Amino acid sequence: MRNRSGVPLDRKREKLETLLQLDGKKGTPLALSIQECGGIGKTVEAGVQAVAEMLPRVNDVRRVQLPAKHLILGTNCGGSDGNSGVTANPALGVASDMMVQQGGTSVLGETTEIYGAEHILTRRAVSKEVGEKLVERIKWWEWYTSMFGAEINNNPSPGNKEGGLTTIYEKSLGAIAKAGGTAMVDVYRYAEPVTAKGFVVMDTPGYDPVSMTGIVAGGANVCVFTTGRGSVFGCKPAPCVKVATNTPLYTHMIGDMDIDAGKVLTGVSVEAVGQEIFEKVLSVASGEKTKSELNGVGEEEFAPWSIGPTL
Repeated sequence: MRNRSGVPLDRKREKLETLLQLDGKKGTPLALSIQECGGIGKTVEAGVQAVAEMLPRVNDVRRVQLPAKHLILGTNCGGSDGNSGVTANPALGVASDMMVQQGGTSVLGETTEIYGAEHILTRRAVSKEVGEKLVERIKWWEWYTSMFGAEINNNPSPGNKEGGLTTIYEKSLGAIAKAGGTAMVDVYRYAEPVTAKGFVVMDTPGYDPVSMTGIVAGGANVCVFTTGRGSVFGCKPAPCVKVATNTPLYTHMIGDMDIDAGKVLTGVSVEAVGQEIFEKVLSVASGEKTKSELNGVGEEEFAPWSIGPTL
């Protein structure tokens, strides 16, 4: 039997299996080279055939119940306001602690937005070496920004200020509230694979798409994003739960926000909202669609961090 290109299917399959290194072993990576396949068209054709051959194996996969220890929770805040450090971020910190208590991992990023409050995190480090890793990253940022004649001690954006934030220190104290209160077990470079269990820090910029891209690349499989100004960040391929810091925002953007943390301002405890966030994370990890997923948001938000000039 021959295909449309006139190549015998058995010979083509043999060539394809050589290219893809399909040896039947679970987890074997698939790789196609345009040069080895003989051009773009042939590579696309080989890729389509490879996917078709994998479909029976994919269809054999069945959902099974797993403990929360398999989750890596990515945390981020964007479009922060004066309520962020009072409602959504502390509640996310509660959820972070609960994830750690279940044996899972919680990742805090945005190094430039913990500036001025890093000493609170280093006090929680499991060792001097772990604490020094964070200090080294802070010093690197001071050097890096100085190379461009900038500084990171006046970070609040115009939107942050309109929302009620005043200084980087106020913003930083609110930002680290997402980290809860458990020990800091490690510090990772940008997009470095996260292997530790517990609360960790990843060195990422404060720019949300770049920060979350690094955290997801490091292994986060569910993310929680707090916002007081209405960020609609979606964060594919990992689902992203959006938490509004105030009820007017949640009501105004109910089609985009998953959880209303503004309830804290009317008497609901931070712990109760934290429990709600944690349960939402488990539900989303089990297949529930976030508002971002329902809206199809996140496809264009993959943004790797490009450091320095391009030559």
